[in-house]
Amino acid sequence: MVILDPETEERTVAPSLEAFLEVIRKDGGSIENLDIWGKRRLAYEIKKKTEGIYAVVNFTASAAATAELDRQLRLSEAVMRTKVMRQEQSVVSLGAPEASPVAQRVSLSGGNKRRKSE
Repeated sequence: MVILDPETEERTVAPSLEAFLEVIRKDGGSIENLDIWGKRRLAYEIKKKTEGIYAVVNFTASAAATAELDRQLRLSEAVMRTKVMRQEQSVVSLGAPEASPVAQRVSLSGGNKRRKSE
């Protein structure tokens, strides 16, 4: 994930990110998806700015290429924040997990009720 300066024109975001992503391609990696979310309000101020242009990039690359990409993004003045995360091998959905059968039985039976032993 990359957060860019909100003063950057949105039409120039994709070409400028492509220049950074060339590091991945040169090393033999691939870019699966480049998703530009546009200008969004930040949860907290970064460099005295309350908005930023969000972009999410899914790619496959070596550790060295990923480190070089992160280094180049941090050196750019247009980039306010970056976060590189490893994606799990098989991501099916990001929905809420279902309760296990044991948890369902406990919730249906009324939970843990104490018996009077004496």
